[in-house]
Amino acid sequence: MKLGIDFGTSNSAAATVVDGAVMPIRFGEALQFRTTVYFPEVMRDPADFELTPALEHQVAELMESARRDARAAGQERAAEQLRRDAIRVVRRQWMEERMREPLSSTTLLQNAVYGDEALEAYFEENEGNLVQSPKSMLGYNLHPRARQTITGIATHILEHIRLTASQQLQVPVRSAVLGRPVQFRSSIGEAGNAQALEILHGAAIAAGFDQIEFLEEPAAAAMHYHAGSAQPHEAVIVDIGGGTTDVAHAQVGGSGQPKIHRAWGIARGGTDIDLALSLAGYMPLFGRGITRVPAHHYVEAAMVQDMPRQREFRLHRYDEVPAPFDTRLQALQDTGNTARLYREVERCKIALSSEPTHTSVLDFIERDLQVETSAPRLAEAAAGYLGELAALLQQVRQDIGHDPDAVFLTGGMSRAGYIQDAVARAFPGARVVHGVPSFGVVQGLALAAAG
Repeated sequence: MKLGIDFGTSNSAAATVVDGAVMPIRFGEALQFRTTVYFPEVMRDPADFELTPALEHQVAELMESARRDARAAGQERAAEQLRRDAIRVVRRQWMEERMREPLSSTTLLQNAVYGDEALEAYFEENEGNLVQSPKSMLGYNLHPRARQTITGIATHILEHIRLTASQQLQVPVRSAVLGRPVQFRSSIGEAGNAQALEILHGAAIAAGFDQIEFLEEPAAAAMHYHAGSAQPHEAVIVDIGGGTTDVAHAQVGGSGQPKIHRAWGIARGGTDIDLALSLAGYMPLFGRGITRVPAHHYVEAAMVQDMPRQREFRLHRYDEVPAPFDTRLQALQDTGNTARLYREVERCKIALSSEPTHTSVLDFIERDLQVETSAPRLAEAAAGYLGELAALLQQVRQDIGHDPDAVFLTGGMSRAGYIQDAVARAFPGARVVHGVPSFGVVQGLALAAAG
């Protein structure tokens, strides 16, 4: 029995083919689960950092070096700023040293909890570590221990999928076709794609799979669309998920297998809209655009998928920020509150896909604190991503040279009306076909596994 696995940025799912029909794997009562993990063991906290005499000596040396560089450039820098910058460098080096020491990923993850239960456990325990969207980190430049931890998380997620499928199907599952984006999110260019695939392959083997194949996600979506198309025709497949946007040009329908002519992709998706909505609609409640708090602090707070940035945010001091933003920012630094805020942003984005307004209650920050967001505000926040999507689809249209017969739209973000409108505008001469938003890719992967 061979499994199709959609290891997603936001959610993960699996399916297989039984007696000629696609059978989804159930995770409890659901057909997918949030790609989030909570592990209760606590890693070294940056708050443990203290300036010992030896570290003070390092700070002094860095200050003197920076002062010399500034003078050579004909500049003068305040001693206070030099010291702050030097302490930040020393603290980061100290954290890197600590990360080489303590728990192995096996020990760290032995009591891990996954999915929506991970969020609830994190909120209830009020300690430990929460990793959201580990897929989004696979292509980044990773410290060896960070890579070990991310690989361990991916292993446990894939093992959870394999064992759940084996129990449901009553046979050992050892083979799978694993979906992959055209372009992984990466900080190291094309090398990020190779690294991400290497991590996923190693994690799958460690999770108990003997055979693993990879299939680009838009090609998988094309297989799903092809299976339901009686007449042969030309199509553009658009798959928009949490972390990536993937497009394929294909010949689908009729007998045989679909023919994929070409694929395109960008490492942008729904989480980029989440970030923009958080910054535009929620962070003003914490002083963004009002106080002198640097803009990057709010980005660090909003990017819950980026563990280093989350650590940086918790290091900042807000004692001198004017009220009420001082206490709100300090509350946001409390364990779990950036994740709580992110969940509210997600809920808002989903609600505004079908409602004109949405109210988020932020009583975990301050009693009676709430924010009302409108659909136009969401559209404004999504403008940056929509510009990138339009540019990608314009490139696809130019490369093809004409409108296809149909555009097949799938992926979690395909539910949003502004996404549907953008796709329709890009291919005005094509009919738009709407797939099952969250399950088009995984069904195609199951068909590929069966074929």
